[in-house]
Amino acid sequence: MTSPDEVEDFRPTHIVPQEGLPAWETPDVSHPTVPLDAFLPVQLLSRRGDWGEVLCANGWSAWVDGRLLVSVPQPPPTAGGQPPGRAEDPGPQLDRGAEALDRYRRAVAELAAGRTDSEAFRRTVRGLRAGIVIDGEAVWLYDERAGRWMYGDGTRLATYAAVAGPGASPGPQPPAPDPVAVQLDAEPEQSVGHAPTRIVDTPEPGDG
Repeated sequence: MTSPDEVEDFRPTHIVPQEGLPAWETPDVSHPTVPLDAFLPVQLLSRRGDWGEVLCANGWSAWVDGRLLVSVPQPPPTAGGQPPGRAEDPGPQLDRGAEALDRYRRAVAELAAGRTDSEAFRRTVRGLRAGIVIDGEAVWLYDERAGRWMYGDGTRLATYAAVAGPGASPGPQPPAPDPVAVQLDAEPEQSVGHAPTRIVDTPEPGDG
């Protein structure tokens, strides 16, 4: 159970999907607890592999399948209370993503054709990072230089999510499975590879 101080600082970072979520007292499927209602706002406290520890507004906490939580975008923070400056042009970020994808595609083709070996392939793509998600007019781009995800509507980019810790290298999570079919291991592996992504404030799509 969390303390009253934590409840006072409650800031939703995610909501429960429309199907609701089963919940557990600990990251262990042998200790189920009351499931979470659909569209319930929660604050993600920590992750352990696929598990996510969430806090509810009333101070109750539980563990859920963190892959199924829906992120809550919020308006971006401004420096000193000043309005945001000139929006970033999405063009350069799109160009860098396209270049990284092309480099990886060429390296894969060389490996598949037998013109290089696995070790040379790993050397070629080492440190290469790119992330692009396009859905109609909306685009999410990973800025590998700043370690952040950017959201754009075709005319501008704004910070959507920042990566906690230096040298982190996040990537899009795989599609969430059907909640009915979710089966978590009794002992989920500790997450490795990078610090968790921290959702920061972002404008609503279409805001000028």
